[in-house]
Amino acid sequence: MRIALAGDTMLGRGVAERIREHGVPGLFSAEVVALCREADLVALNLECCISSRGERWPDRRKPFFFRGPPEAIEALRTLSTSCVTLANNHAQDFGAVALLDTLAYLDAAGIAWVGAGPDGERARAPAVLEAGGERLVLIGVSDHPAAYAAGRDRPGIAYADLEAGPPAWLVDEIQRSRARGDTVLVTPHWGPNMAASPVPYVRDAGRALVAAGASLVAGHSAHVFQGMEERTLWDLGDFIDDYAVDPLLRNDLGLLWLVTLEPEGPTRVEAVPLRLEYCHTRLAVGPDADWIRQRLVTACRPFGVTVAEEDGRLVMTSQPR
Repeated sequence: MRIALAGDTMLGRGVAERIREHGVPGLFSAEVVALCREADLVALNLECCISSRGERWPDRRKPFFFRGPPEAIEALRTLSTSCVTLANNHAQDFGAVALLDTLAYLDAAGIAWVGAGPDGERARAPAVLEAGGERLVLIGVSDHPAAYAAGRDRPGIAYADLEAGPPAWLVDEIQRSRARGDTVLVTPHWGPNMAASPVPYVRDAGRALVAAGASLVAGHSAHVFQGMEERTLWDLGDFIDDYAVDPLLRNDLGLLWLVTLEPEGPTRVEAVPLRLEYCHTRLAVGPDADWIRQRLVTACRPFGVTVAEEDGRLVMTSQPR
């Protein structure tokens, strides 16, 4: 199956204002929408709740709170989104009521969700998607914040201390799914913001997930794309937002990932360069596309992966070690 993967998709704050004033059209260029529709399935990290209710999470140290309006669900529809992960540090920004609203809006739109839920069992449960007669099991997990963790009777996210290694429930779910012959995509929200490469514990956790049988691990959280190992995309980067731009790490330049995936792993990985303007995402061209290509080449090299350009797309190939 062919899967489109997008990273942090933030539909709150400035993006929310744009939606309220101008609607969803204009958030994404027609070319970006067409790329998503090439895929059998589209999955992304929804970096906000979707609701008109709730109160800010009571943490004086937390600087950012993201909530998209109910109309934001149409942005996900526009992209033909199949599933979102809510396992991140913004799903509970406006409390349990807003998280539960998010689940309800996604359900009404026919969009699957993972990584959060009305209780711990539902938060950890995978989504099972089908395309071309094949099954994809998608699992979402976040290593922060612990305060957002779902409990027995408490809504929240699928939290795991990945610095201590993948928890037993996650390993067991991967192994059960692979034993059935399913393709397994694990999408963790891990590591620090604005990190150009995966920190050591993220590398260890990613390799443990692959060893458990994950067909692909596709991470997010850093806000910048990172390199690829054979079955791991360390960080997908950002997809749409209103964030301030780091002049060195260039979080305004990103990638849309197109992966042909089988149970044993990816058979082809392509990435299309993106330019993230304020509340608008389009294809990157010229010097922006050149910067993205060179950055990806550099990021992949330590993991034995080469990058070649084919018709404006970046194609990654794992080299024998």
